[in-house]
Amino acid sequence: MILEKKNKKEGFMKGVLVLMLSQVLIKILGVLYKLYLTNKDGFGDVGNAINGSGYQIYALLLTISSVGVPNAISKLISEEIALGNNKEANRIFKISFALFAIVGFIGSTILFTGARYISHVFLQIPEAELTLVSLSPSVFFVTIASVFRGYFNGKQKISITARSQTIEQVFKTILTILIVEIIGILSNLNTSIMAAGANIATTLSVFMSFIYLYIYFKLHRQELNGTLKNKSSCRSKRVVTIVKRILYVSIPITLSAVAYSLNKNIDSFTVVRLLKRFMEDSQAKIQYGILSGKVDTLIMLPFSFNVAFATALVPSVASSLAKKDYITINKRISFSLLSSILIGLPCTFGMIIFANQILNLLFPNAPEGTVLLQWCSLTIILTLLIQTTNGALQGLGKVMVPAISGGVGLIIKLILNLILIPIPSIGVNGAAIASVIYHIFSFAIVFYVLRKTVKIEFNFSKHILKPLIATIIMCISSYYLYTILMKIISMKFAVILSIMFAVIIYIILIIVFKIFTKEELLMVPFGSKIYKAFQKIGLY
Repeated sequence: MILEKKNKKEGFMKGVLVLMLSQVLIKILGVLYKLYLTNKDGFGDVGNAINGSGYQIYALLLTISSVGVPNAISKLISEEIALGNNKEANRIFKISFALFAIVGFIGSTILFTGARYISHVFLQIPEAELTLVSLSPSVFFVTIASVFRGYFNGKQKISITARSQTIEQVFKTILTILIVEIIGILSNLNTSIMAAGANIATTLSVFMSFIYLYIYFKLHRQELNGTLKNKSSCRSKRVVTIVKRILYVSIPITLSAVAYSLNKNIDSFTVVRLLKRFMEDSQAKIQYGILSGKVDTLIMLPFSFNVAFATALVPSVASSLAKKDYITINKRISFSLLSSILIGLPCTFGMIIFANQILNLLFPNAPEGTVLLQWCSLTIILTLLIQTTNGALQGLGKVMVPAISGGVGLIIKLILNLILIPIPSIGVNGAAIASVIYHIFSFAIVFYVLRKTVKIEFNFSKHILKPLIATIIMCISSYYLYTILMKIISMKFAVILSIMFAVIIYIILIIVFKIFTKEELLMVPFGSKIYKAFQKIGLY
């Protein structure tokens, strides 16, 4: 029994670690091609505005058709497998594939046929029409790929999802640079055509990711089907019943994801429109380009470390709930929340302190946006906690709660955008302030429900005080080092070394403060070896 529990922990954390490493690589590659685009002659903040506005519409349709799908399918499949109903899990996958292929096709058609109306009327950025057209096929391929990802996640094979996402980002980075360079030469640096070219790269990379998933499934299909048929002992449900189950779970999960996506879409609909009340059209687009192109890219980086917990929690908690294993549920949720706090706090404070230096380091040709980045940085810790809490609630079957909290937050976001952005002294910063308040309300709702649903271990000293003290010490020491290094070396090297120093100091402080218990350390891959090493030096 003890060995079985140990294997469960290692399996959960192995999936988290693989997906986390994959997401880190994906975000690094994403920053690389954003750096290229932002610093590219003829692209810059205006190109980011065109590219970003079109991409946010695509992201909304993508969210509707695919984001809720993997979590919903992984939840349903993991529940069936936990109960030994493996054949039923296979039927859920097949029916889901057919259902969401139709949904994806409809989404692609809407984006393709409505590109002109959306770009001219909603976005008021006519140049974005080509970007929407070039992105339209992606909706279909991402939707059916998400069914495969949900299936593999439900089977606790999160590494397959991680590989497919890595393949997608590698192709996206390479193809973006190649296509934009070629189009730039052929079009004499036409910004709108280059922006469309960048999104053609997105479509091609999504297709390559789908091909990988399809080939992997085909190669292992006989083995999976054989296992499923041999172990099945349940009576098959009607197709209509399965479709209802899929929709019952996927729609609320999708709505919660849509709420977050709409946060960005509200900006794409309102920022340029409201800024044009007191500034020229070109300047309004530049301001939105700073928000969508540079700031949002940097803010998304920390999510790569945390999304793995949110993704792995859904099938893990659902599986444990099906077996009524409440001890495992409580421990995994508590550990995931602690990890989110430990990731979010240093990223939030570090981004605020080094905002100007980071922008100058990464975007030397367009470093504007310091205050905007500092405001948006406050959403990092909140978003990470919302991600993890939503994953736990979805696994527990409370799928409507994240959707409701997101909806409440969105109303607040829209109202505050309409009030704050038209004020000249606030401008685009109003969108960031509105996002912070939106995230505060959303987190308050989901965390309250989680605490009411399960008895998670949440200790003020362990989860708040110690991580906060470690973060403050890290910030003070790293910025002090930066001021010293600035007198000796260039700003770029001073920033890089100071950030590296901050990471090292923070890890040391986590160990010294003994924030992780012995049991939590043993949950981590190679945890037993780490614990023995700490014992030898007297830390545990």
